[in-house]
Amino acid sequence: MRCLNDTRRTLRRAPRRVEFFQGTLAHITESEIDGVRIFDTTLRDGEQSPRTSFSYEEKRDIAATLDEMGTHVIEAGFPVNSDAEFEAVSDIAASTDTTVCGLARVVDKDVEAALDAGVEMVHVFVSTSDVQLADSMHASKEEAVERAVASVERVKDAGVEVMFSPMDATRTDVGFLAEILSAVDDAGVDWVNIPDTCGVATPTRFADLVREVRQHTDAHIDVHAHDDFGLATANAMAGFEAGAAQAQVSVNGIGERAGNAAYEEVVMSAESLYDVDTGIDTKRITELSRIVEEASDIPVPANKPVVGRNAFSHESGIHAAGVIENSDTFEPGVMTPEMVGAQREFVLGKHTGAHSVRKRLEDAGFTPDDGEVRAVTRRVKDFGAEKERVTTDVLTRIAREEGVEHEDDTEVRA
Repeated sequence: MRCLNDTRRTLRRAPRRVEFFQGTLAHITESEIDGVRIFDTTLRDGEQSPRTSFSYEEKRDIAATLDEMGTHVIEAGFPVNSDAEFEAVSDIAASTDTTVCGLARVVDKDVEAALDAGVEMVHVFVSTSDVQLADSMHASKEEAVERAVASVERVKDAGVEVMFSPMDATRTDVGFLAEILSAVDDAGVDWVNIPDTCGVATPTRFADLVREVRQHTDAHIDVHAHDDFGLATANAMAGFEAGAAQAQVSVNGIGERAGNAAYEEVVMSAESLYDVDTGIDTKRITELSRIVEEASDIPVPANKPVVGRNAFSHESGIHAAGVIENSDTFEPGVMTPEMVGAQREFVLGKHTGAHSVRKRLEDAGFTPDDGEVRAVTRRVKDFGAEKERVTTDVLTRIAREEGVEHEDDTEVRA
């Protein structure tokens, strides 16, 4: 196995503050994964989201944040695409400490553009499935192998790290996949990426494919999962379990069609569920998500894992009461809002219980008795049932109308 160039910072997370799950999962005593590297493709595949285009400044801002957080590789773009793209990739490569990667087809001008941009890694790719070879690339299998080998050799001759992707690997004949991977392995490829280009893999099948690939290369394995069936993050983690060293992800999961495995989901799954120290500053994950949300103009769904507005929000009376007593009751426990730079919120509405109303009243400076809490709770439920948002101002108005005493009232009387 070739030496793994690890550019991680010395960011070390605090030891897990709670024990892993009790009960059904208590038998898990060690992680199924040894390590996790993150290859972020927000600025390349993420920007390929329909109707998404990052400005030069937005690209630099996103790259700087990813770099500061300790992301292992940043795929900054496709240098041959345009002069503006070349300039952005070049500037990001020059201004960041992490490994910066440029994408290239197995075409001479693409490879030369990536090398000229000054990136530390060139990611070359060629279609390998029958349907893409025939109807997209219009090339034979022999031509695909020849171009792949020539491109890998050119990058290696330049003294630059090289990754090779057999595009549409999960729909490629396994015999041909083995052939082309063996060929680029002989050419000295550093990384082999296994892309589920059309999002058709399932975790068990994808893990089996990664194990198969390991039989045909000494290169490090990287995986790239698409989310057409909502399985991208699960497939990425299955890839790690099967021996992959790195996963390609995008912030908020943006990308072609339904998008990619999400940066925040893969990082936090590794950190919290597998107890792997990624070296990434997870406390900036929510900040990063908001930066990309604004730049991409792709709204983050409220129920989006890790970074959605509802990820650490509670309205249901039973849930809110439990969380107020102990947050581990109705939250994962191994992932807290503080770990990702978010805040817990108790939302008032149709499903709100008295515990949550009391807490919100007390947080707002009111000192309600039990009867007043019940009265305010009834009115909050009625208000929420009309699909109205119960804001702090609304709660304050209801409390005043119900005669709930505020701490400022006591000070005035004193």
